[in-house]
Amino acid sequence: MKKVLSILLALVMVVLCFAACGNTQDADQGDKTQTATIAAIPKDQLKIGVIHIGDPADGSGYSYTHDLGIQGMQKNLGLSDDQIVRQLNISDSDTTAIRNAIEDCIAQGCNVIFGTSYGYMDTMEALANEHPDVIFSHGTGYKSNGSNLNNYFGRIYQARYLAGIAAGLKTKTNKIGYVSAYGTELAETCSGINAFALGVQSVNPDAVVYVKELKSWFDPANETAYAEALINMGCDVISQHCDTANPQIAAEKAGVFGCGYNSDMTKDAPKAHLTATIWNWDVYYTAAVQAVIDGKWVEFGNYYKGVKEGLCDVSPLSDNCVPGTQEKIDAVKALYNDGSWDVFTGVKLSFDENNNVVKTDAALKDNTGKEIVPAGGPSVEDSVITGSMNYFVEGVEVA
Repeated sequence: MKKVLSILLALVMVVLCFAACGNTQDADQGDKTQTATIAAIPKDQLKIGVIHIGDPADGSGYSYTHDLGIQGMQKNLGLSDDQIVRQLNISDSDTTAIRNAIEDCIAQGCNVIFGTSYGYMDTMEALANEHPDVIFSHGTGYKSNGSNLNNYFGRIYQARYLAGIAAGLKTKTNKIGYVSAYGTELAETCSGINAFALGVQSVNPDAVVYVKELKSWFDPANETAYAEALINMGCDVISQHCDTANPQIAAEKAGVFGCGYNSDMTKDAPKAHLTATIWNWDVYYTAAVQAVIDGKWVEFGNYYKGVKEGLCDVSPLSDNCVPGTQEKIDAVKALYNDGSWDVFTGVKLSFDENNNVVKTDAALKDNTGKEIVPAGGPSVEDSVITGSMNYFVEGVEVA
């Protein structure tokens, strides 16, 4: 009898075990199919924190341009000054400083926080998990969680190509310098350099772009020093992917020319500046905050727009530019706008004597001769978005 009871008890345990396993599986499936929701926040209840790597009061460059976008959003949506909290000069390599700045915003009642620099990414990801009731929006990185953390950037490489046209037409030495925060280790910088070089080549196939890497997003002293070093190599146009106008100022002092970044730097170097690759961040910030107000934040998701949507562009050309520059830039913009061409394809552009675009099927190769896209092949812009572009194209050399 005891043996029979033992067998029955064992059978019951097995049944219960299977039932428990079945319930666990159902729960897991429920978690996987659950849709994240973020409630709408009425406009008068919004408080927005902005984390800047620099100080917008500098009057040009990265933080200045982002803050112009915040101001534009504030004006477009009718937010008051006390609904914006700014944290300035927060190093993106100092995890403690980043965390403290964000937590201070939360303590002040911020329910939306924009982090504008790449190095804020991991800390914002961690804090988004710790504060599920706060919306986090991180610029220039790649992480998001499908709920209260999104990522935003844009096809700035499209505007880089346009600036390259201005530079390629202007150079006389066929040596163009480029002061960059980073090189091939980040697709953001790598793609910008490549697009700029391809723009140069569309009007001047003999020109070479020489790159010096800062290994930092913000290094004013070396931004000047590296520009000077490139000028000493014979570069007569200096472009940049760094935060201050120092490379343009160095170009003017040396009597050469330059293409700035983030904001129009003509005022910083009026005798040197040709045009700048610029961001119109109000386009993003207005759309993002409106999505929060409308209760559509989750649907809004990650953001990656370009010249067509007005997120990025080049600044008005200065009088230092060669005649015909504007016409060529406008012709390429038209291709972006109608979606008939993009930079990283197997179709290269050139121009006829009337500034009309000429398309030629030609392989896109890296600077070792390796084929990236076959002649006539489709764009590999997804490698910019996913961060996998890690090569320089032909015509780019590390200085």
